[in-house]
Amino acid sequence: MSFSSNVKDELCRLPLGKNCCMLSELTALYRTSGSLSFHGLGRVQVQYRVENAALARRIFRLLRARMNITPRLHYVQHARLGGQRTCVLTIGDEDSQRLMLALHMIEQNEDGSIRPISKTVRHPMTRQCCRRAYLRAAFLGSGTMTAPDKEYHFELSTTDQSLVKELSRLLDKSGLPVNTYVRKAATVVYLKSAQHISDALALMGASNSVFALEDVRIRKQARGAA
Repeated sequence: MSFSSNVKDELCRLPLGKNCCMLSELTALYRTSGSLSFHGLGRVQVQYRVENAALARRIFRLLRARMNITPRLHYVQHARLGGQRTCVLTIGDEDSQRLMLALHMIEQNEDGSIRPISKTVRHPMTRQCCRRAYLRAAFLGSGTMTAPDKEYHFELSTTDQSLVKELSRLLDKSGLPVNTYVRKAATVVYLKSAQHISDALALMGASNSVFALEDVRIRKQARGAA
């Protein structure tokens, strides 16, 4: 597996954490990998679509543990992409409504009907643990990094400009100043400093990946000093 895949595999195996952190992860994963559709008569349906089976399992576990929701899981095969599979988790109407209420995207009227109040998730992240969980899930849903023996590069890519601002603010608040550039239709938020990338991995909880990166840094420095 690539270094980036190893990082994601490590993050997917982390304990789910506290209720507030689980909701933070579901929030970030909805913003990077989720979609909402309206079917009339107040019915809504949420789907999460991911290419990583380990991430699909984590989303399934998060929904079960935090919301008592059991999504329907199926796979979509892409013949044009060499048989690549997408994991699709579909949440039923009532459970989707409960999730959207928890994410502050809809409100329930007195008569039981619902109305949308926001196109983006409005989940407060006042605690450091929630910010860590949010960043972890955002990386799982939209991030990648280059193997450190090649170059130091960590990025999160999204077409959602409000998410770009949120991620930039979260990383900056953690002492990790970011840069951005536009690639096709997406904005890329990235880090290039080895120390900043190491700190970002530690912030997300990927301690084994931190050790692997630091090992590469030491070997590079030894070669440079030779």
